[in-house]
Amino acid sequence: MTTPSALVQKLWNYCSILRDDGLSYGDYVEQLTFLLFLKMADEQAKPPFNKASPIPKGKDWPALLSKDGDELEIHYRHTLEELGKRSGMLGVIFRKAQNKIQDPAKLRRLIVDLIDKEEWSSLDADVKGDAYEGLLQKNAEDVKGGAGQYFTPRALIAAMVEVMAPRPGQTICDPACGTGGFLLAAHDGIARAPGLDKAQKKRLKSGTLFGIELVDSVTRLCAMNLLLHGIGGESEAELPVVTKDALAGKHGEYDMVLANPPFGKKSSVTIVNEAGEQQKESLVINRDDFWASTSNKQLNFLQHIFTILKQHGRAAVVLPDNVLFEGGAGEAIRRELLKQADVHTLLRLPTGIFYAQGVKANVLFFDRKPANEKPWTRQLWIYDLRTNKHFTLKERTLQRADLDDFVACFHTANRHERTESERFKTFAYEDLLKRDKVNLDIFWLKDESLEESANLPAPEVIARDIAEDLQAALEQFATIAEDLK
Repeated sequence: MTTPSALVQKLWNYCSILRDDGLSYGDYVEQLTFLLFLKMADEQAKPPFNKASPIPKGKDWPALLSKDGDELEIHYRHTLEELGKRSGMLGVIFRKAQNKIQDPAKLRRLIVDLIDKEEWSSLDADVKGDAYEGLLQKNAEDVKGGAGQYFTPRALIAAMVEVMAPRPGQTICDPACGTGGFLLAAHDGIARAPGLDKAQKKRLKSGTLFGIELVDSVTRLCAMNLLLHGIGGESEAELPVVTKDALAGKHGEYDMVLANPPFGKKSSVTIVNEAGEQQKESLVINRDDFWASTSNKQLNFLQHIFTILKQHGRAAVVLPDNVLFEGGAGEAIRRELLKQADVHTLLRLPTGIFYAQGVKANVLFFDRKPANEKPWTRQLWIYDLRTNKHFTLKERTLQRADLDDFVACFHTANRHERTESERFKTFAYEDLLKRDKVNLDIFWLKDESLEESANLPAPEVIARDIAEDLQAALEQFATIAEDLK
């Protein structure tokens, strides 16, 4: 039986050959996506499936197999161009697609030896889906490619979805969906619910999950990831992910939002002024449904997520530390959020778990509430998973078990039965308002490494922490410098 790891290894081994031709991991996964889609569409058109193929004749898998040499390269390029003009699912997968494999012999080997020899449609969704997830994770690990910004640690996603407990019939959105990690985890969480009827199963495949992604190439990876897991794709209109700027305006209202908006503090655009010089101009987003206008991307995503929640809708959002303490618009937004939503839980995340270096982040959990004179937030519970915790992306990766205590403390069944512990404390709304700028960056545990030299972390951990802090400081200085130009 084919296993996900065996399939990943088989596909990944060939990548090293293409790397010699200058292909990045991301390019390789993208080309695999195009070819896998064509192969599976061909398989689905044959018995026992007998589905109508969305691929026009002459641009399908048999046409690719019949070509060789330069003729293959030219035909493949024209196929991508043609399919990229189509609407619906084809348009999402192939939009702006380009052939990055210039050597026809290597392209032929990828098609014939790797893709064609496997019967993909007969593989269990878990096998091919997990294999594709494995490729995306390897792509994220390629630090030089920068793909890690689209990849949230799967252990963190699993814990967030478990405490949020999505249910059948609810609509779930990720307005910065990347390669679809939150959507997949939410799907699996609902699919495990006992006694799902036929209608609920059908709705789970189409009409439950909604993803928005800004970058075309990432949208197609997400779309393929969902399709390989059996989500969407019954018809061209049913793919649950689209390419657009989520912050441009409301794109619906949902029962639940799960998201890790992109890191990077400011939104700016390069323009050419009257003197012919290039200068950066901050993209301050002005929306009538926002509490404050700012160019801080995370603050804008936080406001946006509040606007797309239904009344009593629930959100779990990964946010960097600056959202918790920044003044000006940040303070105004925190005040309004505490008033108009029940901001009930904050999870302080450890460093060393994200592919973007120097990131100090948190997960904020809140429920949208109807308009009311009294503030909805009564108390904020904070779980500190950062102090005296040390993780790395290679030697000491974050595991789902590392979040077991947080999941237990969250008390999903009834949050009113929570109890305080060493790492889990509660803070009253009135006390939060008294803090300078309504600063929610609260910690109480003593850092053992500062208390006693014998408790110092390993030298490589100290060196990494220093490097991450310097990296974060440099990025902030660079942002300030750009704004002053």
